[in-house]
Amino acid sequence: MAGERQYWLMKSEPSVFSIEDLARAPKRTTAWDGVRNYQARNFMRAMKAGDQVLFYHSNADPPAIVGIAEVAKTAYPDPTQFERGHGHYDPASDHSNPRWDLVEIRHVETFQRPLGLDSLRREAALKGMVLLQKGSRLSVQPVTASQWRHVLKLAKA
Repeated sequence: MAGERQYWLMKSEPSVFSIEDLARAPKRTTAWDGVRNYQARNFMRAMKAGDQVLFYHSNADPPAIVGIAEVAKTAYPDPTQFERGHGHYDPASDHSNPRWDLVEIRHVETFQRPLGLDSLRREAALKGMVLLQKGSRLSVQPVTASQWRHVLKLAKA
């Protein structure tokens, strides 16, 4: 059904933007800008308000799922693609047909303990999770409903 809630995982380096930064943001909400991968962008374009997001700290020790966010606003053009001098500037992007989008996400919960990548790999119920596939580097990726439920169970354990 088109109206069903979907589940996602979004990666961020905690030194760049952490779940704590999200929790402290005005209205606990931020624009998820700077995504410059077409597949990740397409996943963001598929997101709906209310979809749930696992917040993942990449390039951390250890890399881990650290909490939950939700999609607060659906995809719209990322203004940083047009800002000369900005790290996310894309000179090939056109105002009449923007190449890059962003979504807004809102903090829901920070887990009491991070769920480290190595421990997630040991979970049979998560075997097909995109995050755990060799070479998976996408910053935005889908999560199945059963994977979502299992991660939440682990977070509450």
